[in-house]
Amino acid sequence: MNTEIAKSQQGDFSKGSVPVLILKLGLPIMLAEMVVVLYNIVDRAYIGHMGDTGTLAITGLGVCFPLITFISAFANLCSTGGTTLATIARGENKDEKAERMMATSFSLLLIIGAVLTVLLFAIAPWILEILGGDESSLPYAVDYFRIYVIGTIPVLISLGMNPFITAQGFPKTGMSTVVLGAVLNIALDPLFIFVFDMGIRGAALATVISQSASALGVVFFLRSKRPPLRLKRLLIDKKQLPGLIRLGATGFTFKVTTSMTQAVVNIMLKSFGGDLRTLYVGAMSLANSAREIMSLPNSGVTAAGQNVMSYNYGAKQNKRVSECIRFIFVSGLLVNILLWLAMLIIPEPVFRIFSDDEELIRLTVHCARIYFGAFPFMALQMSGQTTFVALNYPKHALFFSMLRKILLVTPLTILLPNIGMGVDGVFWAEFLSQLLGASICFTTMYFTIWRKMKKGTAEAAGT
Repeated sequence: MNTEIAKSQQGDFSKGSVPVLILKLGLPIMLAEMVVVLYNIVDRAYIGHMGDTGTLAITGLGVCFPLITFISAFANLCSTGGTTLATIARGENKDEKAERMMATSFSLLLIIGAVLTVLLFAIAPWILEILGGDESSLPYAVDYFRIYVIGTIPVLISLGMNPFITAQGFPKTGMSTVVLGAVLNIALDPLFIFVFDMGIRGAALATVISQSASALGVVFFLRSKRPPLRLKRLLIDKKQLPGLIRLGATGFTFKVTTSMTQAVVNIMLKSFGGDLRTLYVGAMSLANSAREIMSLPNSGVTAAGQNVMSYNYGAKQNKRVSECIRFIFVSGLLVNILLWLAMLIIPEPVFRIFSDDEELIRLTVHCARIYFGAFPFMALQMSGQTTFVALNYPKHALFFSMLRKILLVTPLTILLPNIGMGVDGVFWAEFLSQLLGASICFTTMYFTIWRKMKKGTAEAAGT
C-alpha cells in the first residue's frame, strides 16, 4: 500500500518551492539535452573535419536539416499534446485517462514513423535537391539522409516518449535514456567515419544505432513497474485523440514551420549566394548548430516549467502557475542576454568546433552577428509559448507557432534579398522575426493569462 501511495505522489508538483521544482526537473532535462547537443556537435565536428570534403559534407548536412526537423515535428505532436494533457489529468487525479493518453501517443508515433520511413526514403534525392542541394553537396546529403531516415521510428519514440518519463517526476531516468544514446553515438562516430572509412554515411549510421538504444531505454522504463503511468498496450483513444492533436499541433507546427523556414532559407541562399552559395548554406548550418547550444539553458527550464504549470493548472493552483511564468521569463531573459553578448563579442571559437575552413568561418561570423542580433527576445517567445501550451490554450499556441515562422520569417526571407539587401537579407529576416514575433507573443500572453493569474481570476482554457 505504501508503495502505491508513493507512486501516486511521484510527480506531485502542487507542493514545495516553484523555482526549486522547476530547477530540480529542469537541470536533468538540460543536461540530457546538453548531451544530445554534444553528440550533434561531435557528429558535425567530425563531418566538418573530413579533410578536403569536410566543407561540402557539412553543407550537405545543412541541406538535410529541414527534413530532420520535419521528422522531429511528429515527435512534438505527441509529446506536446500527450504529456500536457496527461499531466493535467494527473493533477485532476484521473490516472487511467492519463495512461490512455500515453498509450495513444506511443501508438500514433509507431504509425507515423512507418509511413515517414517509406515515403522520405523514396523521395530523398528529389526533395534534397529542391531544399538547396547542388551538384557538389547533394551526394553527401543523400548519403546521410537515406541512412538517417531508416531510424525514423526509434527517433520518434526517443524524442516523443521521453517527456512522459520526466512529466511523471523521473527527470534523472529521462536523462539517462538520452545519455545512453549520446555516449554510444560519440563512441561510434569516429569508428564508422574514419576507421571503417564510411564518411558521412558512418555519421548517419552511428546516429541511427544510438537513437535505437535510447528508444529501447524509454520503452523499457515506461513498461516497468516504477512509473505511476505504465505503457501497457497499443491503442488509439478516439475520445482523447482530437485534444492531443489540437494541443500537439502547436509543437508540431513550430517544428514544421521551422522546417519550412530552413527550406526557404537554403533556397534563397542558393539563389542569392552567387559563387559562395555553398559556403552560405554551410554558414547557416554552423549558425543553427550554435543556436542549439545557446538554446540549451532555456529549453530545460521551459520543459520543466511546462510540467509544473500543467499540474498546478489541473489542481487549480493559479498562484503557483503565475510563479512558474515569472521564473521562466526572468531566468530565460538573463541567460539569453549573456549568450547574446558572448555571440557578439567572441563568436569565432564556437564555429571552429565545426570547421577549420577559414573562409567559411569568416563568413559565418559575419552572418551570425546579424542572425543572433535579437536573441534576448526569444526569452519572451519561449515563456509566452510555454504558457499557452501548458494551460491548454491550443488556438493561441498554434497561432504564435505560425506567426514568427510563417507570417514573419518566411515572407521576410523572400522579400529582403529582393529589395536590395542581397544574401544578408536572409539573416536579417531572422533578426526582425525574433524582435516582432516574440514581443507580440509575450504581450498577448501577459494580458490574456498572466495578469489574470496574478489576480487569481484566470479564465478557463481557451479550447
